[in-house]
Amino acid sequence: MTISLKNNERLDELQRNGYRIIQNPEKFCFGMDAVLLCGFSHARKEDNLLDMGTGTGIIPILMEARYQCRHLTGLEIQEESADMARRSVALNGLDEKIDIITGDIKEAGNLFPSASFDCITCNPPYMIGQHGLTNPDAPKAIARHEILCTLEDVICQAAKLLKPGGHFFMVHRPFRLAEIMTLMSQYKLEPKRMQLVYPYVDKEPNMVLLEGTRGGRPRMTVEKPLIVYQSPGVYTPEIYDIYGY
Repeated sequence: MTISLKNNERLDELQRNGYRIIQNPEKFCFGMDAVLLCGFSHARKEDNLLDMGTGTGIIPILMEARYQCRHLTGLEIQEESADMARRSVALNGLDEKIDIITGDIKEAGNLFPSASFDCITCNPPYMIGQHGLTNPDAPKAIARHEILCTLEDVICQAAKLLKPGGHFFMVHRPFRLAEIMTLMSQYKLEPKRMQLVYPYVDKEPNMVLLEGTRGGRPRMTVEKPLIVYQSPGVYTPEIYDIYGY
């Protein structure tokens, strides 16, 4: 299918099923965190999946490539990003499998029926408040800072929309881990699995991958650390495997 690109947009290969994605580097491009979240997550062919704050649709497209879920939905508040996501979905012939909805994470519980998803993924804004902001209305700022939604908004709405026993997957920063665990337990998304991501084996972790189960019993597995680089510019075999190279 031929899809028109707008000013400053480009097509990037995803190394999965021949899929491609439309991105605008002047606005926001997906990063490694989204790819690692898909590698950490799991789903079944019969599952309905929701990605909250989907941006340009990278997570639903990659999750469809990995798990062939029955249906996937991406929720995105910025119409420009949602438009790119819809065109990427169409470009890959996935219109029947993936819906992109323009809407607010804070209102997700009103946009979809309660307990209607088997899996929910989220790569939310990491930063609190106004730290480092130059333009709070810029797409990159909205993606990185808690301007339009908070961590509690994400977890609260996910808890409303997950079926009992459903799975919640999120990538975040380790410095907020205590807050994340507290909120997940508060909203009955029991933390079940965690993996820390390290840029190099001798550096501090800069990402954390988490899985919670709605109504799950208290018991969490901590997986072995995921190391990104074995030397400058050279990924570890685990990262190459996640990327599909």
